[in-house]
Amino acid sequence: MTKDKDIKQVTGVVTEAYPDTRFKVELDDGTEMQAYLAGKMRKFRIKVLIGDKVIVEVDPYSSEKGRIIRRM
Repeated sequence: MTKDKDIKQVTGVVTEAYPDTRFKVELDDGTEMQAYLAGKMRKFRIKVLIGDKVIVEVDPYSSEKGRIIRRM
């Protein structure tokens, strides 16, 4: 289990949308990662579209995966 301060948050732009609320996100530093929608965003039916700027929590074990926690 990780602590809140161990989780890295980065910003990026959604470039592709896949089925099952997964997205390809291009981060501000130029790298791309695959991210899924957080549970609260699914619960309240917050839509994320291609071109939206989002905040992503990066998986501490793999920098290629993350979770979208906020749409800006």
